[in-house]
Amino acid sequence: MDDISKNTTRYRTGLEVRRSVLGDPHVDRAEDAATDFDRPFQQLITEAAWGTVWARPGWSKRERSIVTLALLAALGHDEEVAMHVRATANTGATRDDICE
Repeated sequence: MDDISKNTTRYRTGLEVRRSVLGDPHVDRAEDAATDFDRPFQQLITEAAWGTVWARPGWSKRERSIVTLALLAALGHDEEVAMHVRATANTGATRDDICE
C-alpha cells in the first residue's frame, strides 16, 4: 500500500477501529503477512468495513459485534466467527449476547 492510501482519513479511522476491536497483535499480524497481491484487499477491508461501517455513529461496538457474529454464522464463515467471538472482549458483547 502506498503512503498516500495510508494517509486517508477513512483508512486512519478504519485502522483505529480495527485495532480497538481486533487488537493490535491481530492487526499487526495481518499487516505483516500482507503481500503485494492481497495488500489492496487489506486496504479495502480497513477503509470500507472498519473505516466506514464499523465507524458509523448509530450503533455501539457491542451491537455491531452481535450483528456481525450473526451474519458470519449464518453465512458459515467459521474462522471469522471465531475471530469475532474473541473480539467481543473489546466490544462489550457478553457471553449471553453471543449465546442468544
